[in-house]
Amino acid sequence: MTEKVEGSHKDFLRQIVEKDLKSNKYHGKVVTRFPPEPNGFPHIGHAKSICINFGIAKDYNGICHLRMDDTNPTTESPVYVEALKDSIRWLGFDWKDKFFYASDYFPKLYDYAVQLIKMKKAYVCSLTEEQIREYRGTVTEPGKISPYASRSIEENLDLLARMKKGEFKDSAHVLRARIDMSNANMKMRDPLLYRIRHAHHYRTGDDWCIYPMYDFAHCLSDYVEGITHSICTLEFENNRELYDWILDNLELKLPRPYQHEFARLNLNYTVMSKRLLLELVEKKLVSGWDDPRLPTIAGIRRRGYTPQSILNFCESIGIAKANSVVDFNRLEFCIRDDLNQKVPRVLCVLDPVKVVIENYPEGKSEMLDSSYYPHDVPKTGSRNIPFSREIYIERDDFMENPSKGYYRLSPGAEVRLRHAYIIKCEKVVKDSAGNVIELRCSYDPGTKSGEGTEKKVKGTIHWVSISHAKKVTVRLYDRLYKVEAPENLNDLNPDSLKIRENCFIEPAVVTDKVDERFQFERQGFFYIDPIDSKGDKLVFNQIVQLKDSWNSKSVAAPTNPVAGVKKVVQPVSAEIKELTETEKVIQKKYVDSFKISLENGATLARDVKLASFFDKAATSSENVVTLSNWIVNELASVLKSIEVQDLKFDAKTFSQLVNLVHNGAISGKIGKDIFEELVEKGGDPEAIVKAKGLTQVSDASVIESLVDKVISENPANVKKFQDGNQGQIGFFVGMIMKASGGKANPKMVNEILAKKLAKS
Repeated sequence: MTEKVEGSHKDFLRQIVEKDLKSNKYHGKVVTRFPPEPNGFPHIGHAKSICINFGIAKDYNGICHLRMDDTNPTTESPVYVEALKDSIRWLGFDWKDKFFYASDYFPKLYDYAVQLIKMKKAYVCSLTEEQIREYRGTVTEPGKISPYASRSIEENLDLLARMKKGEFKDSAHVLRARIDMSNANMKMRDPLLYRIRHAHHYRTGDDWCIYPMYDFAHCLSDYVEGITHSICTLEFENNRELYDWILDNLELKLPRPYQHEFARLNLNYTVMSKRLLLELVEKKLVSGWDDPRLPTIAGIRRRGYTPQSILNFCESIGIAKANSVVDFNRLEFCIRDDLNQKVPRVLCVLDPVKVVIENYPEGKSEMLDSSYYPHDVPKTGSRNIPFSREIYIERDDFMENPSKGYYRLSPGAEVRLRHAYIIKCEKVVKDSAGNVIELRCSYDPGTKSGEGTEKKVKGTIHWVSISHAKKVTVRLYDRLYKVEAPENLNDLNPDSLKIRENCFIEPAVVTDKVDERFQFERQGFFYIDPIDSKGDKLVFNQIVQLKDSWNSKSVAAPTNPVAGVKKVVQPVSAEIKELTETEKVIQKKYVDSFKISLENGATLARDVKLASFFDKAATSSENVVTLSNWIVNELASVLKSIEVQDLKFDAKTFSQLVNLVHNGAISGKIGKDIFEELVEKGGDPEAIVKAKGLTQVSDASVIESLVDKVISENPANVKKFQDGNQGQIGFFVGMIMKASGGKANPKMVNEILAKKLAKS
C-alpha cells in the first residue's frame, strides 16, 4: 500500500519534498538523481526508480540527474551505459544536460579522503580481507579495533599516496573510516572507503589503481551535484547512517542531501538480481539481455510492451515503505489495458489444419470487409480478408469426439468462421498414423457475416485463406521461472519459450512497418520482432495472452516464500471468473444496451454499487464505453476502501470528467490527476481544468511547431530513426509531451510526428 498522510493522496516521498519546499530547506530547489551502476542492463525494478526520481523532479519543477556510479572497473562497461540511457529515453524521460559519472569526481573524492585522514577520521588498514571480516564481530558481539587504527596522520597520508601511485598489490591496504567497532549497525564498524584495484577503467583508463567504495562515492557525488533528495531502495536503509556520517563529518557547507528509502519492486516468477540476470546471459540460458522473457527493460521492450504500460504499472503499485511481492499478472494487466484500446484485431492460425469447403466453387475467392476493432473500441479502420475454398483453422478448434460444452468444430457440427460464413464438418481425413490432416466441410452461403442472417451457432473460430495467407514465425512466451520465488537455475521453466515456424497470418498484416502490435483474435497480443523480422521473414513475439492463465497459481501459497517479504495476491479478474446465471443476464443487458465490453459488463454485473453508479453517470455521458472503462479501472479501486455515499463527487460530476477526456479537452493522464483531486477534495472538473490551465492542446499548428522544435534539437535521434531504430518514436513523443507540459493531444502528436519523420 502506498504510504499516505491522512487526507492526502500523495505518497510519502512527495510529502517529504513538499515539507522541504515549505521550509525552504533547499531554497526552493528540487534536484533528484537516478544513479545506476553500469554493470548490467536495467530491469523493471529500475523503471520504478526512474519513474519516481524523474517524476518527482517533474512534479515540482525540478531536475533529475542521470549519473553512472562507476566505481568498480571490473564489472562496468560503456555498453551498459548506453543501455541505461536508451531505456530512460524509451520510458519518455530526459535528463537534458545533467548527465554525470562518479568517475568524473575521482580527484575530488580523493581529496575528501585526505581531508578525513587529516581530521583523524580515517586510516589505512593493512589487515587481510579475512581478518577484516573477523575483526568486524557479529550482530550480537562487538568488533575489535584494527591494530593499524593507531597510525599517525603522516603515516596514513603517506600510505594513501603510495596506494594511489600503485606501489602495492590488490588488497594489501584499504582506507577505512574511524567510527565505532561496537556500533549496532554493522555498516558503521569502521567501513572501507577505498580499496586497491589494479584494473583498467572504461573511462579513466589506468589513471587510478585505487577506487572509492560505493558508500563513500555515492553520498559525496550527491553533494557535489547539489542533489536535494537522494531517493533509493530499502536495501540501502542501513547505509543511510554512513551516508550522513560522511557528509556531516566532512563539515561540508549546507545545504546537504538526505537519503530517503522506498520499497524496491519485487515481481514473482522472475529475478531482479543483476548477478542472476548476468548468469542467465553468460550461460546462454537466454538469448541475451534483450531476451523477451527477461524483466530487463530491453527484454520487455523487445517483447512488445509499451512505455505507457510500464509507466501505468509503476503508478499502480505505488510507493511504499515496506517490501512486498507484486504478482506478475498485474504487469500483464497493464499491457492488456493499454493495448486493448489501441491495436487492431487480425486473424492468425498458429497450429494449422486444412479445411476444404467442398461446395464453395474451385478457383473462386472473395474479399470480406472486416473491421480492425470491435464495437466497444472507439477507433475506426477496416481491411479486406480474402476467403476461398481452402482455409486453415486451429487444430484445437476441431475435436473428433467432443466433450460436453465444446462448441467448436466436430463431425456434423456447425461453427461460424469469424467475419465469414457458417460451415459444417462433413468428413474427417486422416493419415496412416490416424492423425487428422484435413477436414471436408460445407458452407451456408446465406450466413455471411454482417448480412443480417438469423441463423445462430454457439461457436466462432478464426481462420485464414491458404492461398492468400503469409507464413510467419511466432514465439510464445511463458513465465521464465516455474516457481514464485526462484532460488536457482533449477527453478527455470523449461516451457518458457515455444517457437512455432508453421503459422499463417492474413495478408493485411504483412507490412513493412516496425514497432507494430496486433491482437491475434482468440490468441493474444503480438509484436513484430524488430531484430529478427527481415525482408519477407516476419517473426512475432507474444506480448501477453488475452486472459491470465496463471491466476490459479497466483492465489496459491508460494512455493519458495521470500523471508521478510509480504505476498501480494491480486484478485481474479472478472473476465475469467465464472458468472452466475443471474449475473450473465445482467452482463448481457449492459453489453447489449450500452455496447460495452464483456469484461466491463461482467464487473458491473457482480458489483451492485458500481452498476448503480454507472447507470446514473450514463445519463449524462457522451460515450458510455469510455465511461465504463473509467468506472471499472479507476472508480472501482477507490470504492474498495470507501463507500459510494462517502465520495466527494456524484455520478454526474464523474461523467463530466470522463466527457472531458473522451472529447479531447484533456489527456487521460490529466484526467486521472483530476480524478485524484475529486476523490480528495471534490469540485467541478471543468472549473479545475480552467483554473489550472490544463486544457489539452489540439491546435495542429501549435503541435506542429513543437514537433519541429524537438526534431531540430535532436538530430542524433533523427539519424537513429532513419537508420531503422523505430523505437525513437517513443523518445520523440515523450519529448513533445514534456515540452507541452503533458497537454498536447497524443493522437495528433503521433500523426504529425510520423509525417515529419517520414520527410526528415
